[in-house]
Amino acid sequence: MTKAEIVQALYTKVGGFSKKESADIVDMVFEMMKETLGRGEKIKISGFGNFVLRDKRQRPGRNPQTGDPIKISERRVLTFKASQILKQALNPRNGNGAHDELIDDEPDEDDDDQEHDAASATPVAPASASAPTAAAPLAAPAPVAASVPNEAPKE
Repeated sequence: MTKAEIVQALYTKVGGFSKKESADIVDMVFEMMKETLGRGEKIKISGFGNFVLRDKRQRPGRNPQTGDPIKISERRVLTFKASQILKQALNPRNGNGAHDELIDDEPDEDDDDQEHDAASATPVAPASASAPTAAAPLAAPAPVAASVPNEAPKE
């Protein structure tokens, strides 16, 4: 979606604004976001996600073409972490129980835990008593299919 499409959607769906006013509103929102991030502040949009600016230190790296060592300069990096509400909207539940156990059913209002969700979702499922039985057929279809032919000749 482009900025012009956002302006058009605001103009059509909200109404009451001219196209010029709609464009000014969109420009103003983006400008406020840039200024906020420029000050190093986090942007939290409830039900959507967080925009976080991180400072990365200088570090050693390698030129991928030549293999020569180089210094990667320090920089600011913008990351976006989607809220649970947005994640659930993008990945609707399809009724199988295995996927439901990996999702936190209670979305956080301030989304502070978003940084840890991706890292903790995988380790949490095996620790649960019901997760291995519910997730095993869906989580590992390839190894099961690969091990069955190997076991069949042994029997």
